[in-house]
Amino acid sequence: MCGIAGIVDLRGRREISPKLLTRMNDSLRHRGPDGDGVHLEPGVALAHRRLSIIDLSGGKQPLYNEDGSVVVTFNGEIYNFKSLRQELLAAGHQFRTASDTEVLVHGWEQWGADLVLRLDGMFAFVLWDRNRETLFMARDRLGKKPLYYTVLPDGMLLFGSEMKALLRHPEVPRQLDVTAVEDYFTFGYVPDSKSILLGVHKLPPATTLELPRGQALASPHVYWDVKFHCVARGEQDACEELVKQLRSAVSARLIADVPLGAFLSGGVDSSAVVSQMAAVSSGPVRTCSISFGNPEFDESRFAAMVAERYGTDHSAERVDADDYDLIDTLVDIYDEPFADSSAIPTYRVCQLARRRVTVALSGDAGDETLAGYRRYRWHLHEERVRRALPLALRKPLFGWLGRVYPKLDWAPRVLRAKSTLQALARDTTEGYLHSVSIMTDDMRRRLFSESFRRQLGGYRSLDGFREIGARAPTDDPLAFIQYLDMRSYLPGDILVKVDRASMAHSLEVRVPMLDHHFIEWAATLAPDLRYRHGEGKYVLKRAMEPYLPKELLYRPKMGFAVPIHDWFRRQLKQRVRQELLEGRLSATGIFAPEYLRTLLDEHQTGRRDHSAPLWSLLMFNGFCRRVLDGGGSS
Repeated sequence: MCGIAGIVDLRGRREISPKLLTRMNDSLRHRGPDGDGVHLEPGVALAHRRLSIIDLSGGKQPLYNEDGSVVVTFNGEIYNFKSLRQELLAAGHQFRTASDTEVLVHGWEQWGADLVLRLDGMFAFVLWDRNRETLFMARDRLGKKPLYYTVLPDGMLLFGSEMKALLRHPEVPRQLDVTAVEDYFTFGYVPDSKSILLGVHKLPPATTLELPRGQALASPHVYWDVKFHCVARGEQDACEELVKQLRSAVSARLIADVPLGAFLSGGVDSSAVVSQMAAVSSGPVRTCSISFGNPEFDESRFAAMVAERYGTDHSAERVDADDYDLIDTLVDIYDEPFADSSAIPTYRVCQLARRRVTVALSGDAGDETLAGYRRYRWHLHEERVRRALPLALRKPLFGWLGRVYPKLDWAPRVLRAKSTLQALARDTTEGYLHSVSIMTDDMRRRLFSESFRRQLGGYRSLDGFREIGARAPTDDPLAFIQYLDMRSYLPGDILVKVDRASMAHSLEVRVPMLDHHFIEWAATLAPDLRYRHGEGKYVLKRAMEPYLPKELLYRPKMGFAVPIHDWFRRQLKQRVRQELLEGRLSATGIFAPEYLRTLLDEHQTGRRDHSAPLWSLLMFNGFCRRVLDGGGSS
C-alpha cells in the first residue's frame, strides 16, 4: 500500500520542477513511510511513497521494464502476481525483483491495456511508455484504491492518490464544482468521477485512461461491471460454495512479508472473515476491536465471543463516546468534505491495529454484495406497491397523502408514514435515492441560497443516480439497489472512509468480500438466497452457522457509529452553532442563513433529529477553512 503522484506533459517535453514533484510526493508520506522514489525525464515526472509489504528489500518504485522504456508507479496489491509472473517468464520477460509491481510493466508490454483484465487485486497505477509516448492510468474493479487527476490549461496532467497531492501545485484552481456540492449534501460524499473542486476528477472504479502524447484527451474506458444473473442451485450447495469462495478470497489476501491481522467488530461480516482466516492460518490470528461506553453501539461482547472460539491473539480497546476532538483531523485526512461520522471509530480501530500489524483484513462490502442493509427491507416493501400501481396513479395519490400527513419523527416507525407515502409517489430510482439521502430535495432547496440554486441550473443529484441505474444489468428490484450501492455508496463512502483512515496510520486494509470473483459469484445467487423473510445476507448467515454462534448471526444489526445527535445537543452545542452561523459557511454564498438556524433550533430543542445534515455542514465548514482558504497547500 503506497502513495503515488506525478506530472506529465501531454503536449510535449517541457521541464518539470523536481521540487514541485517532491512537494506533491511528501504530502503522501503517511501512505508510504518506508521510502520514496522519483522518475524524471523530459515531460514526465512520476513519484512514489512506499509502505513495504511484499519483497521488503526489493520492489522500489517507480519500477521499470528491462530496458527502462516502461515505468510504473503503483498503489495496491496484486494477489495473483505469482501466476502472472510465471506466465510472463514463459513469454521471455526478465524479472529483477520478487515484487508484485513488476508484473505491471511486463504485463503492459505483453498485453497492453488488456493487462487490467488479468489482475486480481486492489490497485491504482500510472504507467508511462516512452516508446509509444503513452500514459496509462488504471483503477481496480470496485474502487478500493483512489486516484485523482486534473489537466491544467497548458496540457500538464497532475495525478495523486489523494487530492492534497494535486493541491501542492500552485496552478490548481480551488473553485467549487456546484454540482458536486449538491451531490455532497445529498449523499454525504462526492461520488465518482467528480471531486468537490471543478476540473479535478477521480478515475472511477473499473476504468482505465490511455493518453497518447499530442492527442485529444480521451474518455475513461470501463473494463468491468458486475452482472446479476441467477444460476439455479439449492440452499445447501450455495452455503458450501460460499464458504469455498470466501476462504479462497481470504487465503489470497494473507500474502505478506510483514505482520498481518484482522478487524473483528463482532458483526457477521468481520466474524466470517476471521473464521476463515483461522481455518487456513498456521498460528493464532491477530484480531483487534474497539468498544464504546454506549451499549447502543457496542459489539465488543460478540467480538470477544469469536476471539475466544478461534483462540485469536485479540486486542480490544474502549473508545470514549465523546471522541469529537477528531473532527479537525478528519477534515485534514479526507481532503474533500466527507459526512460519514463512522469515520471516527474507523480511524480509532485503524490506529489500534497499526500498533500490532501492518496489514489487516476487514469485513467490508458484505452488505452490498449479499444484501445486508436494513434499508433494503423498506425499499422492497415499497417496491411491491410501486409495481402494483402505475406511476400515473401513484404520483398524484401518494404525493397528496405525503403532503397532508404530519411529520412524526418522534413516533414509532409504523406511524411515521409521511416519508413512506412520499416514497411511493416516486419511481424506483428516485425512491431509493430518497432513502439513502442525508438531506431530502426539499431540505436542500431550503438550505441553498437563491443565487446558488441559480448556479445549479436545475441540476439534481437524481440526474447522476439515474445514469447509474440506467447501466444496471438487471430488472430484479433487490439486485437493482445492490447495483446502485456498489456503484455509488461502496466506492464513494465505505471504501473512501477505510482507505483514508487506514492510510493515515500507514496501515494496509484488505477486503476479501471485494474479491471480484466472490462478487461475480454472489451476483448469480437467487434473490431469496441473499434476502429472505426480512433477513439480509441470508445465505451468508446460513453458511456460517457451523462457524459462528447463532446469537451473533441472527441478532439485530448494529451500526458502527458515534452519538453525534447527542453531541450537537450537549457537548458541541455552542461550537456547532458558532461554526455554522458565524464560521466560513457564511462567506461561500451557498447557504440560506435562516435555514441553518432552523436546522440547529429544531435539533437542539429535540423537535427533529438533524444530526446527519448538521454533521455534513460541520465537515463542509472545515473543508472550506482548510482547503478553499489555502491551508491544504502547505
